[in-house]
Amino acid sequence: MDFIRKHVLTYLKGMAMGAADIVPGVSGGSIALITGIYERLLQSINSFNAENLGLLLKFEFKAFFQAVNGAFLLSLFLGIMTSIFSLSKLITYLMAEQPIPLWSFFCGLILISAFLILKDIKKWSFGVAVALLLGTIAAYYITELPPTSSPDTLWFTFVAGAIAICAMILPGISGSFILLILGKYESVLQAVSERDFLTLAVFALGCVVGLLSFSRVISWLLKRFYSITIGLLSGFMLGSINKLWPWKTITAYRTSSSGEEKPFLTENLFPGEYMQQTGLEPQIMLALAAFLVGIILVYGIDRFAAYLKKT
Repeated sequence: MDFIRKHVLTYLKGMAMGAADIVPGVSGGSIALITGIYERLLQSINSFNAENLGLLLKFEFKAFFQAVNGAFLLSLFLGIMTSIFSLSKLITYLMAEQPIPLWSFFCGLILISAFLILKDIKKWSFGVAVALLLGTIAAYYITELPPTSSPDTLWFTFVAGAIAICAMILPGISGSFILLILGKYESVLQAVSERDFLTLAVFALGCVVGLLSFSRVISWLLKRFYSITIGLLSGFMLGSINKLWPWKTITAYRTSSSGEEKPFLTENLFPGEYMQQTGLEPQIMLALAAFLVGIILVYGIDRFAAYLKKT
């Protein structure tokens, strides 16, 4: 029963990661860190080494599955895929029709997450403070980068996957937003909706290559410089609020591959300015409610995780 409960919980955490990764501005890595599986995820990814792959070549499938923590990864992967295929249209709809409460929800989620993660730092130092500041500035700068046009080729889809997956496992740095910067977000989302398995397979291969490489770097940093790394990751989350700010005005548009006008550049506004410049209701009460739901949800997850550790 404990085995089933554990993997159902992992599956649900995977669903949360998948839902986050769909949104340009929210990182699945943030969800992994919030739900307490970040380091375990990195360790499982790093277990794909020459020794364990040798088990696979010897057809010792059971030993290989156990060596790479296969049950955990499979539960997580199924959860992520469930969200990507089932929620992509819903998230896209909310981004278009209800952006203010959606972004407010994620603002609350990310802010409380950053502070909860920072509480794991037992001893603060000048280096930790600098890492927190640098992470915040770096994430802010990345979220200010405008989207670009890109080659519509499979090789660039592979490269985009390798780069984006690095962001997806970095809390606060959104893989979806990196895809948007690289000009590949729309085509990947379209491939998901249209079940274009060739494009998805090439993208997935790029993700695997990037993931196996970058996860080792993060694991090494966590082992050697835990507090500084946590400070840096928390800074990434705080800096990403620039992208998640609910009240924006569009300053430039781009033409998509289907001929539609899509937002290209945006500028953050205060609610009063938003109403003046757009003529739209800033939905302050709804935004505040969504913000609080994000905070309560993360705090509840944190308390529940603490309870599970005791049982």
